[in-house]
Amino acid sequence: MKISVEISYYPLNEQYIAPIKGFIAMLNENKNLVVKTNTMATQVFGDFDEVLDTVKASMRKSFELPHSVFVMKVINADLEV
Repeated sequence: MKISVEISYYPLNEQYIAPIKGFIAMLNENKNLVVKTNTMATQVFGDFDEVLDTVKASMRKSFELPHSVFVMKVINADLEV
């Protein structure tokens, strides 16, 4: 099953840019996924298990920074345009 995920990451820290870039870089390591970023969110497209496993691993690493917030939408369709 193909899915689409939209993720907004908010590191509650004055130095927030590096953690966001790091999170996006971790997502991009999986070459089987399509990752698109814009100023509001990051979108990830691909197979259900692969997307969620990659997002989970990337979030776990990002949570090493205290007080991080993620907001996600998961859609059971491939909405990549």
